[in-house]
Amino acid sequence: MIQGLYTALITPFKNGKVDEAAFQSFVEWQIAEGVHGLVPCGTTGESPTLTHEEHNRVIDMTIEVAKARVKVMAGTGSNSTDEAIMTTRHAKKSGADSALVVAPYYNKPTQEGLFQHFKAIHDAVDIPIIIYNIPGRSTVNIFDDTLARLSALPNIAGIKDATGDLARVHTLRARLSILSHRERSGASLGEGPHPTPLPEGEGKYFSLLSGEDMTAVAFNAIGGQGCISVSSNIMPKACAEVQNASLAGDVKKALALQDKLVPLHEVMFCETSPAPVKYAASLIKKCSADMRLPMVPPSEANKKAIQQILSNLGLL
Repeated sequence: MIQGLYTALITPFKNGKVDEAAFQSFVEWQIAEGVHGLVPCGTTGESPTLTHEEHNRVIDMTIEVAKARVKVMAGTGSNSTDEAIMTTRHAKKSGADSALVVAPYYNKPTQEGLFQHFKAIHDAVDIPIIIYNIPGRSTVNIFDDTLARLSALPNIAGIKDATGDLARVHTLRARLSILSHRERSGASLGEGPHPTPLPEGEGKYFSLLSGEDMTAVAFNAIGGQGCISVSSNIMPKACAEVQNASLAGDVKKALALQDKLVPLHEVMFCETSPAPVKYAASLIKKCSADMRLPMVPPSEANKKAIQQILSNLGLL
């Protein structure tokens, strides 16, 4: 079961290159703060502007620093199936625990094309795959029927859903007969790194992960298992505590913790991500705010808004 708080890592830059020292220090800090997993080379990591060599190096560094203390879910998606296979093979060889594969963007494949894309990656690389559904960026929505077909493949391990549609959790649970970790085993996230084995004949685990910080508690309350978070780049401990409480079944505590983070979640998306989170990370001295075109820093007005929120949260 892939569950809990995974940070969608930013990629620090310095003088036009990946700032390896800042990145390694950042990963170490994330682990020390209690996150459950790390996602290098996702959207938040500016993967579209990384060279193939940089992409592989960022994944390698994450695995090297993590030293198996937390799980690493490598971002390996592409709008080219062959390229996605190549990157996923590298992640597997380097020791990643799973791969996050986004729906092919720009191409606008049909549902059959989406199925064949993910199946080809699945068949080529023996690694758990989390399907990333984010139609706002990819222009295609992976339908429930397509996910049901994909879920029958042994290494399709779950979905990161960034639609913000909470009804999707219900429809997927009904369609896929998904049970949460707690429903299957009665265990909370803090009771051990591995869920209780499935009873014979009961199928496999399939993780439902929120791709939106704001829906993290509600998503889990209706059957999800975790969140791949942008805000945890800035407040990893607080975001992890939300997941710990939520997955332990303490919704009241999770909501109280989440309420304190709402201003951060809002301001992290005041402009196209990862511009706000990259700027926020620079304010807390974790890296520079440098981005690669066509991404640019936030407007002056939004910079002030980000500064104010971080100050209100006691981070400055």
